[in-house]
Amino acid sequence: MIQHSAVFDRAARLRRGVNLSHWFSQVYWEPGYTAGHFDAYIRENDLALVADMGFDHVRLPIACEPLLAGATGGMLPRDYLDRILRNIVRLIGHGLAVIIDVHPEDPFKRELAASPATAEAFVDLWRQLAAAIAPLDPERVFLEILNEPCINDAARWNDLQNTTVAAIRAEAPLNTLIISGDKCSPVPELLKLTPPDDGNVIANFHLYDPIAFTHQGASWSPPWAMLTKGLTYPADAAFVAEFMRGITDANALRHLREYVEIGWSAATYHAFVQPAVAWAERHGLPLTCNEFGVYRDFSPRASRLAWLRDVSGALADNGIGWTMWDYSGCFAVAPRDDAGVRAPDVEVVAALGLRPVAVS
Repeated sequence: MIQHSAVFDRAARLRRGVNLSHWFSQVYWEPGYTAGHFDAYIRENDLALVADMGFDHVRLPIACEPLLAGATGGMLPRDYLDRILRNIVRLIGHGLAVIIDVHPEDPFKRELAASPATAEAFVDLWRQLAAAIAPLDPERVFLEILNEPCINDAARWNDLQNTTVAAIRAEAPLNTLIISGDKCSPVPELLKLTPPDDGNVIANFHLYDPIAFTHQGASWSPPWAMLTKGLTYPADAAFVAEFMRGITDANALRHLREYVEIGWSAATYHAFVQPAVAWAERHGLPLTCNEFGVYRDFSPRASRLAWLRDVSGALADNGIGWTMWDYSGCFAVAPRDDAGVRAPDVEVVAALGLRPVAVS
């Protein structure tokens, strides 16, 4: 086990990162979780681009369902594990630290919440993952227990998370672990956690508040968020008053009124993270925010850029490392062009306080 103070040195490797979504998780299209997809979706030039943009780490979401489905005699498929390990090594080779994030879909989380057998399988999955990953450089490889647990029972999740931490520690004594609160890991759920008795842990939260702005028009959001397309940031009372004209949905109206009442702005976000900062200081833990972002299809561009600038700035100013969502999905820092080639969105890169990138 590393000395307690050294975990803050490890956390300094996670100052500014990006999520590599839809590579080993959230593959919603054919052929699915196959060698062909893994080899084609993220290529060497993508990894170089991530490093060139100035990110110091990536979060690698990994769906556990295909791993469990491919298990034989309780053992996870070795070829699948080896492919994950090879890609971690590739990422490290580009100078990037890597957060390994177990990132299942909602049906698995519902089973995890309801079934002791699924909880046992989850702990065993982590035991095997930890044993496979442990030989890699622990200064560069971080293990995140579960993305947005959604157990909907803070005490039960706390117990399961700490049980999983103990199982991982038996196999990977040196890696830094990342813990999160229940539900979608917002700040209030982090405050309910009792951290494990382990000196090598980083606490994590996600920040998408308010979803009326960050998830406007996203298909998986509540139906009322379909009515907030075009909402601007920072909150402007006159704009929102006009924006609400013609909207009759009670939930949409309530969220829009709250948007104005809270008055979301750079100062608001600085205040918003203070409870998490105080909680982490009380427990002697480093703090990170490894998801934040704005769905880009319907958000006004200038507003999206302002939000990314203000939120990443508030996090950095409070000593909180961050990992943007995401590399090239619907929140992208490097969207695909019409030819399918990924290129940096230089204005997003600048809004995040990263270096400009030359586009060839």
